[in-house]
Amino acid sequence: MRGTDPRIVLGLHRSRHERRLLTVALDLGVTALDTSTNYLGFRSHQVLAQAARDLLPKFSLSTKVGYFPGPDSAEHSLNPVRLQAAVEQAIRDLGREPDLVFLHNPEHSLQGAPPQNRDVLAQACAALDAAAAQGLCGAWGVASWEPSPLSSLIDTTAPRPSVLMVRAGLLVGTRTLDATDGLAKAWSLSDSAVWGMSPFGGSTRAPVWERVDPRVFLRSRSGFSRAQAAFRAAYHLPHVSAVAVGTDEPTHLGELTDALAGEVDERAVHEYRSLLRDRLRIQPV
Repeated sequence: MRGTDPRIVLGLHRSRHERRLLTVALDLGVTALDTSTNYLGFRSHQVLAQAARDLLPKFSLSTKVGYFPGPDSAEHSLNPVRLQAAVEQAIRDLGREPDLVFLHNPEHSLQGAPPQNRDVLAQACAALDAAAAQGLCGAWGVASWEPSPLSSLIDTTAPRPSVLMVRAGLLVGTRTLDATDGLAKAWSLSDSAVWGMSPFGGSTRAPVWERVDPRVFLRSRSGFSRAQAAFRAAYHLPHVSAVAVGTDEPTHLGELTDALAGEVDERAVHEYRSLLRDRLRIQPV
């Protein structure tokens, strides 16, 4: 068994929630697990508890609230009462309190930037802060797929999250990278409090990974695959302490844990971000 490595979070988005993957994760030292109320058709918590209730105490468990079943499809809400109720339901379904609860994609309900949106976001943050204070979860955070709209809505007098989770990796645009840096600064979050997600932009089988070689971002390319290099580079785009990654294949998870031995070339990452900004500046309006 390997030593515990907190830098990988096993994400259950699109996962089959199979017990065997959780046991392999523990054997590999991956002891952080991330899900959401709306995963698996709003059944993730229940299925996870049914499949591996005895294993859950061995994981640091995070989940997300913000999406709710609607008449036709999922609907998003930042209503503090609904958020509180969602956290309480998560406890019942999981059979334990989550270690971390994320406010899930708050930008979904904050289109545009009217003045009241600042209050709406602050009230949602206050609701999760109160849930943590009541012992319904260990801590709370914000998970944002598109953080740019949030940059102008931060109320520094409102409760601040313990963790920010955003997209990370070579396919993330410069606006998202810069927005993440801005949010982390506004909330006074260090790199250790920022997590990444979706490091492959959806799939390691996407054609882009055949056209580019991410190993240019490693100090030593030998012994690492393109997927491993892309995963390792994601910890620097933006700077994050953990990356949530989903897979149903134990072999793939093992390859990702092996990738952590790779050493990233910070200068190459800096040059890449500079190129992204230059490309944005010369794009036609």
